[in-house]
Amino acid sequence: MAKSYYGKYPDERGKYGKYGGRYAPEILMPALEELDAAFAKFYPQQRFKTELKQLLKDFAGRPTPLYFAGNLSKRWGCNIYLKREDLLHGGAHKLNNTLGQGLLAKYMGKTKLVTETGAGQHGYGTAIAGAQLGLEVKVFMGDEDIKRQHYNVYRIQLSGAQLVPVHSGSRTLKDAINEGMRYWISHVEDTHYLMGSVVGPHPYPMIVREFQRIIGKEIKQQIVEQAGRLPNGIVACIGGGSNAMGAMYDFIEDDVALYGAEAAGEGGDTGKHSLPLTRGRLGVLHGAATYLLQDDFGNIKESHSVSAGLDYPGVGPEHALLKDLGRLQVGEITDQEALDACVELSRVEGIIPALESSHALAYGKRIAQNYHPEDILVINVSGNGGKDLDILQKRLRFDL
Repeated sequence: MAKSYYGKYPDERGKYGKYGGRYAPEILMPALEELDAAFAKFYPQQRFKTELKQLLKDFAGRPTPLYFAGNLSKRWGCNIYLKREDLLHGGAHKLNNTLGQGLLAKYMGKTKLVTETGAGQHGYGTAIAGAQLGLEVKVFMGDEDIKRQHYNVYRIQLSGAQLVPVHSGSRTLKDAINEGMRYWISHVEDTHYLMGSVVGPHPYPMIVREFQRIIGKEIKQQIVEQAGRLPNGIVACIGGGSNAMGAMYDFIEDDVALYGAEAAGEGGDTGKHSLPLTRGRLGVLHGAATYLLQDDFGNIKESHSVSAGLDYPGVGPEHALLKDLGRLQVGEITDQEALDACVELSRVEGIIPALESSHALAYGKRIAQNYHPEDILVINVSGNGGKDLDILQKRLRFDL
């Protein structure tokens, strides 16, 4: 990768090559411009950095461990390290971004946060940040996701946030974003829309990437301390792609392979999947140009994954660019492969991963056979599987 990558993307139009940009209603443009200017003003300030660093350390629990999975390494034939974002307060990487954006909103003088959520982890992370920072929180969540993620629904409500069910469309993440942004349009004066992934109109993909980069920065320092060198590869799941971008960004210019696991759903030719990077086409969704699942007429197709957090028909624009450049290798992981990986890590290492993270584990297992015993793969365990126990019980049929 050419040394010119850093600082080149996004460009002054918010574009990552032909992806990204700011395709938003005219009424939202002033709010997006205000956010862009506020991020440029406050993010570099030492006061802001110090306050966020303190929150991430003392409240969120950073740094998270980089764990050598010895038992898994013996089974898979190379050195496997797990970045334990599942140990972050709230149970997932989402808090890195919600604390960052929540603090930014406070510096901007906003008093309320509105957001979307799929698996519920981002909604819970926003509720946590709102409670900590003294901001009101409203969370839009698809009715289908509420049914399969009620554990996080309860946590969101317990933290004082208002949960708003979304009954339109597929009743999943895409529709929750639609409704959340509609609400924001009429409340921009006192409300910040806290985007949960590296998607949406500029500057959101850039802002979320920057707040999640702490994952990759820690990995780079920790792996050198523990193994004496950089890894051969980084593996992460990709829905919108914030955990993957956070883990991978600081390795783009290094000789380190980048692997992203997309959700192949039921597999085969069922059409029930979430594979925009491998089977999508260029289009515009939620304010950005990127790879999307579309029919022949350009209508957005419904996505599917056993993991609610990967159930999204699009992907972050920077991932789309990295894939086109050949820098990101993408693997298709079925629901069953993810379930099997979840069980294997639980029983071999005593770690129950989120079903989102289980896609990364399944892809890691697949590519490990291409590596030598001395090689190193780092897999980002983006979340804890506690939220998925109902799904696991139904799919795996544990008996009481």
